[in-house]
Amino acid sequence: MANYRIESDLLGPREVPAEALYGVQTLRGMENFHISGAKLSDYPSFIKGLAITKKAAAIANEKVGMVTKEQCDAIVKACDELLEGKHHEHFPVDMIQGGAGTSTNMNANEVIANRALEIMGKERGQYEFCSPNDHVNGSQSTNDAYPCGIHMAMYMEHLEFIGHIEMVIESLEKKAKEFERIIKMGRTQLQDAVPMTLGQTFGGFAATLRLEVENLKAAAQEFLVVNMGATAIGTGICSLPGYSKHCIDALREITGWDITLAENLIEATSSTACLVQYSSALKRLSIRTNKICNDLRLMSSGPRCGLHEIHLPERQPGSSIMPGKVNPVIPEVMNQINYKVIGNDACITIAADNAQLELNVMEPVMVYSLFESIEILRNGFDTLRTFCIDGIVADEKRCRDLVEGSIGIVTMLNPIIGYKQSTKIAKEAAETGRGVYELVLEHKLLTKEQLDKILVPENMIEPVEIKL
Repeated sequence: MANYRIESDLLGPREVPAEALYGVQTLRGMENFHISGAKLSDYPSFIKGLAITKKAAAIANEKVGMVTKEQCDAIVKACDELLEGKHHEHFPVDMIQGGAGTSTNMNANEVIANRALEIMGKERGQYEFCSPNDHVNGSQSTNDAYPCGIHMAMYMEHLEFIGHIEMVIESLEKKAKEFERIIKMGRTQLQDAVPMTLGQTFGGFAATLRLEVENLKAAAQEFLVVNMGATAIGTGICSLPGYSKHCIDALREITGWDITLAENLIEATSSTACLVQYSSALKRLSIRTNKICNDLRLMSSGPRCGLHEIHLPERQPGSSIMPGKVNPVIPEVMNQINYKVIGNDACITIAADNAQLELNVMEPVMVYSLFESIEILRNGFDTLRTFCIDGIVADEKRCRDLVEGSIGIVTMLNPIIGYKQSTKIAKEAAETGRGVYELVLEHKLLTKEQLDKILVPENMIEPVEIKL
């Protein structure tokens, strides 16, 4: 038997490997795009998003009479197999491609068509019985099927990604509880400010990420708005009346999600706003996470000549030349992940800005960048949680010593001795190296008993009324 079959398209006949579920148009996409090294098969959720889209389209097409019940059933079964994780190795096209995603759409159409043919008892390539274009792609264009597949995939990715952030939040909240009685110095502009607890610091970190989760959830809602039935440019050409509604109903039934049809299909077909919005939310998350990682690095700096208020888990030797050095490698790698996400957002922004007339052909690089951002953030958050946050230990004595030796505690005296006298004490303390406590007594501004009552660090972490 020949190890290939002959398939033809607009450009002529080609030999397609006999074992391949994909066909001639996928083959051309493989030949044309050796770009990123990342293939569709590397992103199972994308394949599943395309399968959901094609399954819904087949159900709708059977209702309006564009495909037979036999064709519909075979297409649906082939899509279900993709949703189960089967046949993903037959999606070899590069994620970055020209053609506004046509190679991706046809890769899905050909795999589903050839698998449907086998289910119908036919041979691969016998497209007169189930065609990639006429049946699997019936009532569709790349310009509505491809973005719908993206939306389905991205919403799946979003739901899974949120769980990884929430696990980090739980770890931070546990540390906030563990450190709730440990007094440390708060700082503004890298200068001593006023006391707080280490627990408050970690509670702030957790609250930061909780806000970002809510922002991501809000951004992800736009993935549930699709343009199925728009076909080429939003006019619905080559689809039958009623198809669009049946397709949306099927998408809702398949996913259980509140999927709706875009209000204006012309606008929706050229818009990539949902990708921009979610990428922007990821960028905001990265910026906020960077702040957390930078703070962890600062608080752990030392061990002798820095703040060293906390000990990060020691993961590996820190230098090839400096014996005994251990670096904060986990926050450092999370920083680098965040920089990459911010860079990907810039790519997505520029690509979105290059929509022209009725379509944005730059979607493939946007999708690839967004998938990459989600993937590296997901891996980064797991790494940050398990290799860093869960193992952080506080140096309670160091924290308290820094508070008690700080000039910042003079702020607590403002309401009692006034700003002018407090400033005078702070200036003298800075110039002489002497302590605030000592100088206040020397200048007879307060008694020892009064000072001891006022300058209790625990009084400085929340609003209190001190009566002398």
